[in-house]
Amino acid sequence: MSKGEGRREPSLLVICGPTATGKTAVAAALAAEVGGEIVAADSRTIYRGMDIGTAKPPPHLRAAVPHHLLDVADPTEVFTVAQYQRLAVAAITDILRRGRLPLLVGGTGLYIRAVVDGLQIPRVPPDWAFRRQAEAEEQAAPGALYARLQQLDPLAAQRIHPHNLRRIIRALEVIAATGRPISEQQRARPGPWRVLVVGLWMPRPILYRRIDRRVDEQLAQGLVAEVEGLLARGVPPEAPAMQALGYKEIVPYLQGRSSLAAAVAALKRNTRRFARRQESWFRRDPRIRWIDVGDAAPQAVAAAIRAMLAVNGTSARQGGCLERMHVVPAEAEE
Repeated sequence: MSKGEGRREPSLLVICGPTATGKTAVAAALAAEVGGEIVAADSRTIYRGMDIGTAKPPPHLRAAVPHHLLDVADPTEVFTVAQYQRLAVAAITDILRRGRLPLLVGGTGLYIRAVVDGLQIPRVPPDWAFRRQAEAEEQAAPGALYARLQQLDPLAAQRIHPHNLRRIIRALEVIAATGRPISEQQRARPGPWRVLVVGLWMPRPILYRRIDRRVDEQLAQGLVAEVEGLLARGVPPEAPAMQALGYKEIVPYLQGRSSLAAAVAALKRNTRRFARRQESWFRRDPRIRWIDVGDAAPQAVAAAIRAMLAVNGTSARQGGCLERMHVVPAEAEE
């Protein structure tokens, strides 16, 4: 990503990976050590009032380390990738100006690409009539929209999961509005940063146990009440924000269309599937340096990343898939 080894460019650290791999705690531990600030790269934590279901950083972490791009949108809003890109680049620029290290942290791969690769996002406003018609078509013939995208924009179809209906419709919407494939319009203009991209990974059995435990903790913290409060505030169930994990599963329970046990089972199952899709997305990027974190303590993983920053900062500019490290679990952690 660098344009020259001899240039003195600022640095940007990206910490990515599937949900429930501990990115939040690791980033906070590392930022506290290196004088960093965290820029969230999560398409759910941007929404105000959606704290428990999005696993938003708890108050003590937000008090200890500055966090950016949390709570920047109302759940009734449609928040676009272009909006995120603009805010994130501004935050990173400001952090660097103050002599601090920006950490771009999250599991929304498109957000991360938009910032790191400087994607040129098509300026096509939402066409609600088109979207309603597309959703109706998908209900009548499941898979038809993805098949159409494969014909009109094969490259975009390769990048979008067949079940990611929102992105499929958006790609088709851009084609309908401009007459050009969205993949042609998302040109990359990388920013002027020296970037190290670190991915957190753990074996599926460990990850699935962590997902199940987190869902149970969210319920104990009041997830059902949080969703109920959003509906009471007038946030419609079909709002994009309410399609997030933890919300779309609880709504049917609150509407009397599902039992709580069924809703919880669906949430755990959908989160596991989501984690697999995230991993598939990130695996396509050869620049990511993967750390097998296992059950390691956040401080141990942060120390490993800090060593990578100190020793491999120069080689990280060149990209490439480097060997995966393994962090030994810490005694103090669960």
